[in-house]
Amino acid sequence: MGIACVLPTAFFLRSKFPPRQDLLSIAILGFCFFGVFFVLYNVAVGFTTAARASLALSTLPLQTMLIGALLGSEQLTARKTLGVCVAVFGVVAALGAGLSSAPIGAWKGELIMTGAVLCMAFYNVLSRPFIQRSSPLGFLAVGMGAGAIGLIIIGVLTGRVVILTTFGPHQWWAGIYLGIGGGALAFILWVLALQRTTPTRVATTMTINPIAAGLLAAHLIGEPVTPPLIAGLIAVFIGIWIAATEARAA
Repeated sequence: MGIACVLPTAFFLRSKFPPRQDLLSIAILGFCFFGVFFVLYNVAVGFTTAARASLALSTLPLQTMLIGALLGSEQLTARKTLGVCVAVFGVVAALGAGLSSAPIGAWKGELIMTGAVLCMAFYNVLSRPFIQRSSPLGFLAVGMGAGAIGLIIIGVLTGRVVILTTFGPHQWWAGIYLGIGGGALAFILWVLALQRTTPTRVATTMTINPIAAGLLAAHLIGEPVTPPLIAGLIAVFIGIWIAATEARAA
């Protein structure tokens, strides 16, 4: 559903598509992110709660910062490092506390989610040069298309695609929302952000995810909002503020 929205939009707006020599690299990036990442993401959510899975997802800025430094694409600064560490500390604090209320085997989901985030971190760091040689929509269409093809192949080979035949109206409406809102629109904005600032700054905003996930999960499916979770979210906000105001402070 995401690529069904992105591809026509890219053609309609006459977006510049990547040059031929970049297509394979972008397809690999797209498969790793839109394919492997989302398979691991959904497996992880099956072991733990939505809020705790989102907190594990919030290790993205730390992983992005370290990978960017290792690959030489982004310079580490004291303020940015402090902001990321404060945000991730909030994540760790919220995950480490209240283990008695966690589902049995929740650590498996959080470990899988942390591994999935590694795919997204590499995507963030390696994307920018390709976006600059094409356009955000053109880049996204190729990568998301490769990921969609990969997901279809995985679904067919594992037989999981048959589950679609059991979907009722609620599942289809949820799928449509996730495909259009959580897929097409969210990642159009994400690649636009990657075009305009550093991967670590973009990734730091991912720590907002647990706030929305925790509040929505409490309202929709009755997951508890515990004091450690709230304290972790406050630390996340402080870390984002520190990292985002780096240039202004300098």
